[in-house]
Amino acid sequence: MGLSIDLSGTHDSGEPKQMHYPDEQENDMKLVTESSLPSDQLCFSSEENECDTNGNSNEERGLMEYGCPHYRRRCRIRAPCCNQIFDCRHCHNEAMNSINVDKVHRHDLPRHQVQQVICSLCGTQQEVRQVCINCGVCMGKYFCATCKLFDDDTSKQQYHCNGCGICRIGGRENFFHCFRCGCCYSVLLKNSHACVEGAMHHDCPVCFEYLFESTNDVSVLPCGHTIHVKCLKEMQQHFQYACPLCSKSVCDMSKVWEKLDIEIAATPMPELYQNKMAYMQVRILCNDCGTVSEVQFHVVAQKCLNCRSYNTRQM
Repeated sequence: MGLSIDLSGTHDSGEPKQMHYPDEQENDMKLVTESSLPSDQLCFSSEENECDTNGNSNEERGLMEYGCPHYRRRCRIRAPCCNQIFDCRHCHNEAMNSINVDKVHRHDLPRHQVQQVICSLCGTQQEVRQVCINCGVCMGKYFCATCKLFDDDTSKQQYHCNGCGICRIGGRENFFHCFRCGCCYSVLLKNSHACVEGAMHHDCPVCFEYLFESTNDVSVLPCGHTIHVKCLKEMQQHFQYACPLCSKSVCDMSKVWEKLDIEIAATPMPELYQNKMAYMQVRILCNDCGTVSEVQFHVVAQKCLNCRSYNTRQM
């Protein structure tokens, strides 16, 4: 819209919904094959996992003492792509995609292809599993065989979503998978969100990071499109309140439209336009409701006759 207007005092009912979408993660549990059980049954928390069946202190040994900024875990992974050892997939991707690496050699780790892990306590390399075959330590209280994910910090409430094909955080009971949008959303949005085909399977329209695998918070806009929370805040700091993809308002702008009504009523047309354009009719398209209207031209803004929005453009 290009309108520099203070949004303080606007309604909250139209605010974009904010959720966290952690990236998928990496693991292979027990000796159970993925074909013998549904993938969600191959994920284990502290209440139901192989570590608990040992009946000794190995589950707690080294707990929360190892890992990286991304995960607390008691193992490292050997990357199948470059045969190097990293704390986790994110550590690999950050290192192998840095500006210090030649563009030809930059790459991401194919997480589902991880086959080998190294116990952080005894250093034994082994096939992906939850319990070290040498020292018996639990290498991750949460473990997912499908995603090859280890994490000792179960406060994240990790769960595996069959629809997404990856592990999420926040508790299974708090999310549902929308098959049209192709992602897990908060249950608060189950009957109210606008479905957009593959809404999460594209880049953020501001920073161009792939949203489905992003570890940063994501907002679902009223129009159904998605964007990073931090990118949305940057837009608002620059007085941009329209979706970068479809131009619909990203929040309830009714209070702003009321202020524009007052401003237009108090702003007479400039003398230059009074004779020639005072009664000039222009065709406008409303970005919010899609209605085409013919309205009287005004230098400040043009108002949609259907939804009363000023988020319009001349045709």
